[in-house]
Amino acid sequence: MISGRAWKFGDGIDTDVLAPGHYMKLPLEEAATHCLEAIAPNFAKEVRPGDVVVGGASFGIGSSREQAAQALKQLGVGAVLATSFARIFYRNALNLGLPALFFPQANEIRDGDAIEVDPVAGIVRSNGREFRVEPIPAHLMVMIEDGGLMPHLKKKLARA
Repeated sequence: MISGRAWKFGDGIDTDVLAPGHYMKLPLEEAATHCLEAIAPNFAKEVRPGDVVVGGASFGIGSSREQAAQALKQLGVGAVLATSFARIFYRNALNLGLPALFFPQANEIRDGDAIEVDPVAGIVRSNGREFRVEPIPAHLMVMIEDGGLMPHLKKKLARA
């Protein structure tokens, strides 16, 4: 179960806002401090482990830079919910161990709401309501729980 504060954003949040290009040469720890600063200047300073980013349509559009998902994970974001995702961002998030769920009811969540996400059961709870979403498949949850694709593969190969 993932629980924290909801950080609500609208449609079209692109990778340049999540991971601004002019910070790409910095170490991830430093570059992540600039995540979303163009639209939410205090996000990187105030986000806490387990907080959930809630977006609208086309979350993660733009370049294919995996640093967009890495920055969110580095800051402790527990999950990203959106009505739709850019395909590459979605896969990058899962590959990096960041749960991403399609959440058609995103407009029901307000910025700052307490929120709980169970990615295995496909349940989102907030404001005394429970929403059903498509769960993350079990084989992908194992990968996420292992820390992402590369740690998952290393673990599998070590057992072989």
